Amino acid sequence: MAIAIQPKLTLDEFLKLPETEPASDFINGEIIQKPMPQGEHSLLQTTLCETINGIARSQKIACAFSELRCTFGGASIVPDVSVFRWDRIPKTPSGRIVNRVEIHPDWAIEILSPDQRLKKVLSKLLHCSRNGTELGWLINPEDESVLGIFPGQRVELSEASDKLPIQEGIELELTVEQVFGWLSLT
Repeated sequence: MAIAIQPKLTLDEFLKLPETEPASDFINGEIIQKPMPQGEHSLLQTTLCETINGIARSQKIACAFSELRCTFGGASIVPDVSVFRWDRIPKTPSGRIVNRVEIHPDWAIEILSPDQRLKKVLSKLLHCSRNGTELGWLINPEDESVLGIFPGQRVELSEASDKLPIQEGIELELTVEQVFGWLSLT
């Protein structure tokens, strides 16, 4: 019996496809649609952007973007939060941000959703690390932990009162407990 083998899609072919809602990542020739964010995910993502931008954007140190497609290293991914150093934000000649970002973020943050596979999300952050991203976070709301991904693909687990690693130059101190404390609306 003959088995039909589907040819892998190229990055250029993927980029010509219409955007999906929620967004899809393209990594290792595979299209992976992200799950629709739920309550905890959405609140963590929004609060992270607000917190980082409240310090770093006003001082023109860095800027955090939510759900920004970044194409680099043969992949096209949409981290939950992408942070770029101010001088690396890709801009048009008039100074506006470009629509197509074709560089790696300096800090990539992913929040694990209940129906996401840890391996797929971690592989996305490891791709970032291999291609120049200085810091990655994989936030796991289920067990209230954060994996930090560093250059050389070094991984560290942070829990409870552990101070979280922050992108160099951003004067922000956060513990794992503080981040998950944002989920309480009491």
